[in-house]
Parts: sequence; C-alpha cells; structure tokens
Amino acid sequence: MNVLASSNAGGYSSMLLIVVMIVAMYFLMIRPQRKQQKKHQDTLNQLKKGDHVVTIGRLHGVIDEINMEAKTVTLDCDGIYLVFDLNAIAKVTQRSAASEVTSAAAIEQKPAEDEKTDTTEATPSDAAADESTDDTKADK
Repeated sequence: MNVLASSNAGGYSSMLLIVVMIVAMYFLMIRPQRKQQKKHQDTLNQLKKGDHVVTIGRLHGVIDEINMEAKTVTLDCDGIYLVFDLNAIAKVTQRSAASEVTSAAAIEQKPAEDEKTDTTEATPSDAAADESTDDTKADK
C-alpha cells in the first residue's frame, strides 16, 4: 500500500512541475512577445505621409502613400518609389513635420481649455460681486 501511495504523490508533483513550467514559459516568452507585437502595431497605425522609416531589409525611405485596405506602403527612396507590405516597416526614424505640428497644436490647446475652465470657475464669484453692486445701486 505504501508503494502505491508514494507513486501517486510522485505523479502529482510531476504534474505540478509541468504546470509551473508552462506558466513560467508564458511570463518569460509569450507575454513579452505579445507586448512587442502590440507596440509594433501601434507604430504602424500611427504612420503618416512624410515619416522617415526603415524596412526590415534596412532600406531607408520616406512614406509617400499608405493603403490601409491593401496593407501596403509606398516609400520614396531617393526618387524611386517602392511598394512594401505594411509589416515590412521595422521602425520610424523621424516623424513628419505635419504630425509634429499637430502634436504641438494639441499641446497648445490644452492650456487654452484650462483657461476657459478657470474663467467659468470665476463666474460665480463675479455674479456675487455683480449682485452686491446691484444692492448698493438699489440703496442709493
């Protein structure tokens, strides 16, 4: 009986070891790869005309056209226009000036919106001040 009981305990510990190894592989291999894929996909979604990019073949070029339906991108490489699969873009080396201007405009608009909220907060105190001046006019 003792021999049978010890073999069952050994079976459970080996099963537990396999489960622990699978969980460790997930956290060490699969999860970081998915994060990297998501980051690359976000980069591809933010591509705009005029961005300087490098392909997986280390070809440097400037984006001339993006076709999201066909998932292709046309690169201008010193006057030669080449069509690549969208996934062939390895990295963006320089954003276009248009996207930088848009980013700067968005940053400039935020303080302007904050100023609007400051004036709306001041409005109730201004209304109270107006009421007090109305009371003093009525007393005169």
